[in-house]
Amino acid sequence: MASLLHATDISKSFAQQELFRGVSVTISDGDRIGMIGPNGSGKSTLLKILAQIEEADDGEIIRRKNLKLAYVKQSDDFGDAVTPIDAVVAAIGKDHDHDSHGLEPAVQASIELSKLGFDELEKPIKTLSGGWKKRLSIACALACDPDVLMLDEPTNHLDMEGVFWLENFVKTTNVAMVFITHDRVFLENTAQRIIELNTAYPGGTFEVVGNYSEFIRRKEEFLTAQANQQMALASKVRRDNAWLKQGIQGRQTRNTSQVKEAADRREELSAIKDRNAAPKKTTQMAFQATERKTNKLLSTHSLCKAMGNKELFSGLDLTLSPGQVLGLLGPNGSGKTTLLRLLTGDLEPDSGTIKRAADLKVVNFTQHREALNPTQTLREALCPIGDTIFYRDKAIHVAGWAKKFLFEQDKFRTQVSKLSGGEQARIMIANLMLKPADVLILDEPTNDLDIPSLEVLEQTLGEFPGAIVLVTHDRFLLSRLSSEMLALDGDGGSKFFQSLEQWQDYTAQQAKDKQAAKQAAAEEKKKTQQNTKPKTSGNVVKLSYKLQLELDGMEETILNAEEILEELKEKMNDPAVIADHANYGKVCEDYATAQEKVSGLYARWEELEAMKQG
Repeated sequence: MASLLHATDISKSFAQQELFRGVSVTISDGDRIGMIGPNGSGKSTLLKILAQIEEADDGEIIRRKNLKLAYVKQSDDFGDAVTPIDAVVAAIGKDHDHDSHGLEPAVQASIELSKLGFDELEKPIKTLSGGWKKRLSIACALACDPDVLMLDEPTNHLDMEGVFWLENFVKTTNVAMVFITHDRVFLENTAQRIIELNTAYPGGTFEVVGNYSEFIRRKEEFLTAQANQQMALASKVRRDNAWLKQGIQGRQTRNTSQVKEAADRREELSAIKDRNAAPKKTTQMAFQATERKTNKLLSTHSLCKAMGNKELFSGLDLTLSPGQVLGLLGPNGSGKTTLLRLLTGDLEPDSGTIKRAADLKVVNFTQHREALNPTQTLREALCPIGDTIFYRDKAIHVAGWAKKFLFEQDKFRTQVSKLSGGEQARIMIANLMLKPADVLILDEPTNDLDIPSLEVLEQTLGEFPGAIVLVTHDRFLLSRLSSEMLALDGDGGSKFFQSLEQWQDYTAQQAKDKQAAKQAAAEEKKKTQQNTKPKTSGNVVKLSYKLQLELDGMEETILNAEEILEELKEKMNDPAVIADHANYGKVCEDYATAQEKVSGLYARWEELEAMKQG
């Protein structure tokens, strides 16, 4: 595959903190690269450097001539745009080198939005879910026809439906792609190459061709080999030291090159020790449980709740017992967070009952982190009073407690609002661990956490003896932990499933049934239109034979033109057509022409009807 971009020995520091040094990355045609690494390793900064948004301190980047790069940041920002089509038109306008194949920006924008599944192009952006906003961000990037698309944490804050869509998009697009993500299933299903940015490796990166499973296997092999290398080198250095401690006469006859080799081995050993210590820097988590033996901690009967005119769920019965992990599924807006607030007592149901065990202790992790005070310093957030924290009846100094969550004292005066999303999540987990709990309510606890922290969280939750209600788009965590899953469909319905796969099969069948019903309705509408003559009123003017013939056949002509338009739309979404860049451009042009033809036919129909009315 032809190289699109090659970065060599890239380094970057902020103030006194070095993010990475000597990093090299190559992006080629057709690449799907997953970039991972611990929080704070500089992944987002590296991606921005590759996308020409930030400058590297050192190193060289060679890009193919006229290479077009598009970067989609973590947070969606559409400026002053009110509707999806406004946002894409604005993105096209900012790209002065964009070749729209002679199409008007609005037509090109509608094509890009149609490809990504948008039907309502004038719907206000503020009403879109997180998943649809992410689609819109990607549509804005693709409208400029990039050679490389870079996505920074695209799965964060998406519901499961949004993650499924994004996964399918990444697998079928023909644009070279680099994406930062901590979603292990997403990496497994989409990445063809994985690069980890970590000081545990020489050069600061470890790269494997293959999916996430292959990466883990190769990584373990490498780290084991590096640990063995440290032991072997340590043995040589011990012999070197013994030799260097020999008497004066021995030192006089020593070979200068041997002395230098011994010094080089000491330096190499020091570097390997530092690298081998890096993977051990993981968060230490362990939630406290009350060890309550009550069989039923919380139960609901015929629970109903609506927001405005929308019924979220009705007749819902569930029971939480010690050791149970209930995974909560459903699209954004289906009522997951509302149900959690009912369970915690923050909201009251419209009808039905919630029965809690006496003195039930519930610990709640909210995805929006309302519990954090943004004006507090890190030290105040971890320990508001004094310098001692009591955890499981043991006194721990705030510095030691902070270190368990990978915080050093030099950050103690940093305001919470200035910390990264991952750092804020670790503060919340640290604070929740201080509270004994019967039930853990976790609303997207995985957002912004790196993979090492996710692995520790998974182990910690697996060891918690109480009940857990878990909302997360992390399918790996959800599948590993959940003993049962409750899915809300967004239309007031709810259903229990035993596995994520069972739910996926069910929703896929539901989608097929809806599509079949939609097609049947469309065919029925078509038949009705063909059998219905336009009604006229008022004075009727007799048209010429030719014009009357044209009017009589107008409905059928429009229906045929609309069928062609729909076929072209399906072609634009066909992965095989998308992969053929030249053919895809022709299909887009045909689609735009077909759109204009349909609009023209409707205008002509109105004109003929007006002539007939006199």
